Amino acid sequence: MSADKHHQIWIEQCEAARTIRERFGLEAAFDYVVGEKLMNFASAARDHPAFARELPRFISEVRRMYSADEIRTHLARLEREQAERDAETRDSDEDELLDESPAMAAERVRQFATIKELLTADMLGTS
Repeated sequence: MSADKHHQIWIEQCEAARTIRERFGLEAAFDYVVGEKLMNFASAARDHPAFARELPRFISEVRRMYSADEIRTHLARLEREQAERDAETRDSDEDELLDESPAMAAERVRQFATIKELLTADMLGTS
């Protein structure tokens, strides 16, 4: 996949989020672009340098799409909802094939914390 393709992926996802916001509201759009697409992109960036190179641009575009208050509010909601799901999973006696391993759960939490930090930082810098 060319670098141009990696760039195009997040551009299209941000455009889709704008359409979702118009049709279904801010929460649905934020869940799509941050809770799903940005998290998946960041996960891919761990193993693929081309995704890693595009991740700062994706983060910057999300920061342009939402106000700082919207970002903080919806990140807190996503975090709360995930904590509730995690608690339900721990309390469940059912063995499910799709359960996350403790290592996978820890990586998901770490990744979310990194995304949260990048989206809420006062300023993004370059090195």
